[in-house]
Amino acid sequence: MTKTNRASKGRRAASLAAGLALLALAGGARAQDTQYSTFPWFKQNMVVGPRCFSYPEPWEGPFSPCTEADHRAWLADVTRWRTERRIRVGLDTSRYDKPELAWTQRAFMQAQAMMEDRYLYDPVAGRYTVDRYLDDLIARFGGIDAVLLWPDYPNLGVDARNQIDMIHALPGGIPGVKGMIADFHRRGVRVLFPMMMWDQGTRDPGAPWPEALTKLMIEIGADGMNGDTQDGVPLAFSLAAERQGKVLAFQPEGVVHDEQLGWNVMSWGQYDFGFVPKVDRYRWLEPRHMVNISDRWARSKIDDLQYAFFNGEGWESWENVWGIWNGITPRDGEATRRVATIERGVAPFLTSPDWEPFYPMTRFGVFASRWPSKEKGGGAEVWTIVNRNEYGVDGRQMAVADAPGRRWFDLYHGVELAPERDGGKAWLSFEVEAKAYGAVLAVDGEPDAAQRDLMARMKAMTTRPLASYSAEWKPLPQTMVAVAPTRPAATAPPGMVEIPAGTFRFQVRGLEVEGGNGIGVDVAYPWEDSPRRFHDRQMAMKRFFIDRTPVTNAQFKAFLDATRYHPKDDFNFLKDWTLQKGEAGATYPDGWADKPVTWVSLEDARAYAAWAGKRLPREWEWQYAAQGTDGRAYPWGDAWNPAAVPAPNKGRTLTPPDAVDAHPAGASPFGVLDLVGNVWQWTDEHQDDHTRAAVLRGGSSYQPQGSIWYFPQAYRNDQHGKLLLMAPGKDRAGTIGFRCVVDAG
Repeated sequence: MTKTNRASKGRRAASLAAGLALLALAGGARAQDTQYSTFPWFKQNMVVGPRCFSYPEPWEGPFSPCTEADHRAWLADVTRWRTERRIRVGLDTSRYDKPELAWTQRAFMQAQAMMEDRYLYDPVAGRYTVDRYLDDLIARFGGIDAVLLWPDYPNLGVDARNQIDMIHALPGGIPGVKGMIADFHRRGVRVLFPMMMWDQGTRDPGAPWPEALTKLMIEIGADGMNGDTQDGVPLAFSLAAERQGKVLAFQPEGVVHDEQLGWNVMSWGQYDFGFVPKVDRYRWLEPRHMVNISDRWARSKIDDLQYAFFNGEGWESWENVWGIWNGITPRDGEATRRVATIERGVAPFLTSPDWEPFYPMTRFGVFASRWPSKEKGGGAEVWTIVNRNEYGVDGRQMAVADAPGRRWFDLYHGVELAPERDGGKAWLSFEVEAKAYGAVLAVDGEPDAAQRDLMARMKAMTTRPLASYSAEWKPLPQTMVAVAPTRPAATAPPGMVEIPAGTFRFQVRGLEVEGGNGIGVDVAYPWEDSPRRFHDRQMAMKRFFIDRTPVTNAQFKAFLDATRYHPKDDFNFLKDWTLQKGEAGATYPDGWADKPVTWVSLEDARAYAAWAGKRLPREWEWQYAAQGTDGRAYPWGDAWNPAAVPAPNKGRTLTPPDAVDAHPAGASPFGVLDLVGNVWQWTDEHQDDHTRAAVLRGGSSYQPQGSIWYFPQAYRNDQHGKLLLMAPGKDRAGTIGFRCVVDAG
């Protein structure tokens, strides 16, 4: 070592010593806090376990397994911290005593369901199918205790309708929603809806959000609300509901400040997982607080389920993520069934104030929580156990205090254990599969009827090992809805433009806010084997004809007058027109003849096109007509031109669109007008088993402000929007119109 290096090493050592001294002083200043980290930031609301769980590398020193003394010291420290923390924040837990909220303490399995999910709503029959939805979950992973129904994002912001309007737009209106919620309640499932406090750019609700949202929840019979992106739902919402005579459960998504546990009786857990599980901070502070671990994009749910089981808490079975399917594997589904069955069966134990995390276990990588009975004089106990190793463990697992008449049961496998008595302790031996679960029940004398029934069910359920179930994750196949060709035309029909045959590079990307570039995001074209965000294909385009402008109000009125068309689901149909929709007297406002028709669904647009002898454009036809063959970014060129589009509307109410011929500077190379920035335009529909979605092109002039979560605009030729479809009344929007195509002979 050189002299310089020795000097540098000496300076580092001195600096380290000084740093340790400062830490010691800081430790004295923080002596009233726990010496074990409690992370107060997003995704890390956890208390770490004893330091002896850290496994050193060989060069870092010998491995010293945790002793009972280590465990006792850790437990005493975090218990003292909990007691003091509750005092410091003045934690009022009286809401947990309310009978109306008792259900939250058993809501272990919560699903997030898109209202557009085809298992929940049948768009062909036009009815909610709650039984089908729940039966599918029971078959695949044992069912749910609560459901979070999502009716707005990611479509929110496509026009000025706010989050309350989106619920009113659900099929059947408020009566239909009430009936759907009643169907969930009939099956014993509680119902929550989201609240988006970032939704400050759409229509003003006309009342304070706490009053407006809780009033709606009470009207439809919901049980609670999830605070989307909220770091604790404010107390104002609980108080607003209670002033109206209803107790609602509130479940924030993000960080919950400790004192907020008093009125947020539920929350989501979004964690970074390590090998050693951590203790959920909020459940430790109040064991009756229900946390549902949410890890939407993970394809393996092992970490979620093991952390939940260790903490005696719940999980968010979120598969339809904004219309992107991230399905549970068969192995995770079976693991969920087993975890949920045990948690439901021992639910009273899992709110014990005497919960003891990290109960000493003999095997490395196996962790347990002990849950003593809360009843006075009750000697029963439950242990929830997880094996974090990638291999199974068998033999002696744990030592327990021996007592006359005490019996122990392998609750996971549903069999009684024969303890080995040694040194005043009873040693329990049982098997725990790799990356799997165990549970032990201790009772004095005979298990009760419910416990016997639980063990019988678990015995039957665990005859087949988890390892025998497939852990392979697969994307959901997607198809594009077929479009019948039109009668071919030799020359351009009136009002249409000829688009010549040519070679065209169809290059486009979806603008979904979430999902990255994961397989399953966006859509799949017929030449692609799976949905993905980025699409690129060289195409030989046939000659066709396309409307020079979007269909106008005057043109759509001619269709109505000729056919007396009136959709079965007429909610929001031609919402900005007057008189009876679809009748001879229906008309648009004065001066709107040349404006694009809006508030028409994909079905309405197809009906018009069929009457006119046309069809809706394939997306690549729309883009070819807008872009030509030179790859330009916008129909008029590569640079944005404000004169080529309507002025943006950044207010909270919709303004009428411009006339379709008001911006000739926006013409494409083929002379097609009004492609961008006035109204979105319907093109293709894509479907999988759970989701229908339409590709929208061109963007609109409406730009709600204040949040990144609103439906993104797609003004460029290489961008498209994906609108989730449910029912015509909900799909119609004041910013979506259409244009048509005719095939060439």
